Amino acid sequence: MMMTPFYIVIGIGAVMIAAILLVLVIAAAKPNRFRVERSIGIAAPPGKIFPLLDDLRQQRLWSPYEQKDPGMKRTYSGAESGAGAIYEWDGDKNIGAGRQEIVSTTANERIEGKIDFFRPMKANNRFELLLRPAANGTNVTWAIFGPMPFSSRIFSVFMDFDKMIGSDFEKGLIELKQVAER
Repeated sequence: MMMTPFYIVIGIGAVMIAAILLVLVIAAAKPNRFRVERSIGIAAPPGKIFPLLDDLRQQRLWSPYEQKDPGMKRTYSGAESGAGAIYEWDGDKNIGAGRQEIVSTTANERIEGKIDFFRPMKANNRFELLLRPAANGTNVTWAIFGPMPFSSRIFSVFMDFDKMIGSDFEKGLIELKQVAER
């Protein structure tokens, strides 16, 4: 029995609709918040590491995003460091544009802030950098967290945010380790 082109088109359409529905169901089952974090041990006291994190200008020494687009436009405003320090960037397609602000600090222990992305996608998230004394120096944790809108959950069906962001955090923490241990 030979199928007519009409039935082939209907069959293909039904498969496509089923695939789209499956992606939507998987996305709907994902959490509506995310958190990505990585940690590293650094052979230096918290007092040596904290200034590298608390002064947003120092990110140029260790942030992996600085290396993705070294020519990006950078603007610093607000406080020199700590709460109220603001860093804005406008870069190429690899880095996009956004704004980071430190909202609170606990000297040599914790930095918390807001990070807003303007492009390539809009997002409003939070970040924290935690320093904990350890046997050989300091354990540093870098985390980003926030809402996971439905469009991001659809994207996450195909891309692993934890792996994507986490690998950048791992590179940055390795660079931070090298800078702090010098």
